[in-house]
Order: sequence, then C-alpha cells, then structure tokens
Amino acid sequence: MNHTVLNVDLEENIKLILQYIGEIPEREGLIETPKRVIKMYDEIFKGYKEDPSSYLRKTFKEDHRELVLVKDISFYSHCEHHMVPFFGVAHIAYIPNGFVVGLSKIARMLEAYDRRLQLQERLTFQVAKTMFEVLNPLGVMVVIEAEHFCMTIRGVQKPGAKNVTTETLGIFTEDNELVHKVLDLIKTK
Repeated sequence: MNHTVLNVDLEENIKLILQYIGEIPEREGLIETPKRVIKMYDEIFKGYKEDPSSYLRKTFKEDHRELVLVKDISFYSHCEHHMVPFFGVAHIAYIPNGFVVGLSKIARMLEAYDRRLQLQERLTFQVAKTMFEVLNPLGVMVVIEAEHFCMTIRGVQKPGAKNVTTETLGIFTEDNELVHKVLDLIKTK
C-alpha cells in the first residue's frame, strides 16, 4: 500500500521519529514498525472517515417519552495536544420525542467521534449536539469521565485523576430534578 501523503513517505517519517528517540530503525524488532504504526493510525483514527450522525438515522417510532440512559460506554480517544490516549466511560441520556434509536447506534456514534484527535469537552458537546439534532428528542444529557495520559504519564504525572465533562440540551437545561435523576442512575451499579 502506498503511504505517501503530500509527497511525504509516512514510513520514512516514522523511521525519523524512531531515530529521534534514540532507536535504530533497521534493528530486527523495528523493521516492520513503520508499517504497523500506519496500520494502527488507520484503525484508531478511523472516525475521520465516518459520519457520526449516520448511525442515528435509523429510528423506530415509539411513544416512549421517559428517560433512556445508556451508561458506562467504554471509549478510547487521543488528546489533540500530545496525541496520547485518554479513555473512560460515557453516559448518554435522552428523552425521546416519538422515536427511539437502537442502543448500539449510540455507541457507534460516540466511537465515530472518539476515533479522532479530541478534547474531552468537544467530544461531550459533539455527542450531545448530534443526538439532539438527529433524533429531535425533548432533551439530551451526556456525561463523560476519562483519564488522560497527558496528565498521568507525562507532565504532572497524577495517575488515577479523572476529568468529568457534561453537556445538557433541551429539557435537561431547565429541569434540575431530571439532571439529578440521571446522575443518580449513573452512580448505581
């Protein structure tokens, strides 16, 4: 496969990075590393080739107008500042307005966003906004909890520290009782 972008050979650039960190790219264990790194990038950044909203377009007519919460959805992303992983769980709640979507589609939509260079705050907003725009629910609430390698393996080096972000749209912006209900459900195992 040709790994040339803008007349730059990606494999050669990965070899340069290996040299920069003090390695010998021709060493037996590293000979195939540039190809493997490119293959890994294709996989972990596949979200750039997907339309996240497409996963939510197949809905089912349903008169359910109570809370739907999909919680503890594992995700993995990469910080756009250092290109190191951050990972955790997302909790996505919505109040349907005549239509529901398959639960796996919510996880797929999240993955289409998390498989990009991200900020957790942006990821939280993108998920909520897409749910709100595509499903037209009465409200959406997204809570994301994540550990960031840019904070745990470098810099301040505080393993276990978590970042929590939220986004509320629609009825969730007006109804504190509903927000607390979601937060209580998230806490229950």
